[in-house]
Amino acid sequence: MSNHAKVAVIGSGPAGLTAAIYLARASLQPVVFSGAEPGGQLTTTTEVGNFPGFKEDITGPELMVNMRQQAERFGTQFVDEVVEAVNFSGKPFTIKTKSQEVSSDSVIIATGASAKWLGLASEQRLRGKGVSACATCDGYFFKEKEVAVVGGGDAAIEEATFLTKFATKVYVMVRKDELRASQIMQDRANSDPKIEFLYNSEVVEVLGDNSVAGLKIKNNKSGEEKELGVQGLFVAIGHKPNTEFLGDQLELTKNYIKTTDNTKTSVAGVFTAGDVHDWRYKQAITAAGFGCMAALDAMKYLEQEKK
Repeated sequence: MSNHAKVAVIGSGPAGLTAAIYLARASLQPVVFSGAEPGGQLTTTTEVGNFPGFKEDITGPELMVNMRQQAERFGTQFVDEVVEAVNFSGKPFTIKTKSQEVSSDSVIIATGASAKWLGLASEQRLRGKGVSACATCDGYFFKEKEVAVVGGGDAAIEEATFLTKFATKVYVMVRKDELRASQIMQDRANSDPKIEFLYNSEVVEVLGDNSVAGLKIKNNKSGEEKELGVQGLFVAIGHKPNTEFLGDQLELTKNYIKTTDNTKTSVAGVFTAGDVHDWRYKQAITAAGFGCMAALDAMKYLEQEKK
């Protein structure tokens, strides 16, 4: 592989791979750095039923393998390494991994965001098997079941309210004795008969072998422990955009990449796509859409640079 690319894509989730497909079809031979989690968050999702084009559910890993193979078919090259640093202070831009340095005329950053987890071994073991960080993605699979949501902010209340469309009961576990959510969100949740709040509560263990069979929870004031019979756990304590490797190379807003005009960043020629800048929607299909836009913007930039 050449150590120079016309366009380098950092990240290999739906945003990065869609960008690569568009770039490769334009004969730009993009280089994709697949990163620490090749395929992105979808690789931990067992069933995907809301991505257009599949009349039957497809697994997250299978969908991402298909997208990667499609990108490869059109000429995308992959570097299966983690980007450790970038330099956007001059042109060409440079991208460093542990083993090599690649220069590029344009860059698309699609490194996504990582859900914050509780840090329990049982939680990680059952991710995608009843433990989720996205009610919009997975709520459908919990029809007529009881579930729990962890968190006390707007995101947690939004998740809980959405889950009432499917679940018979939604417990909201709040670590403190009050919510951080806005008052309008609190009022909406308090008026919903399906939602029950458990204050001063923490998850000690997620129970179950191949699926969630319940939770062991603890009252952090009294120290009392008990089991809660739920079939799903939704963790809604926030997301962390994967921007550490950028250092001070780009302008950020609350650690998300700051954009102007959809995908443009603070550096001309550097674009972004997906959850690394999109704090609002956080869906595979919107990430893919941003990937398409970033690729088209990068193409336009390269054309203008030729003039």
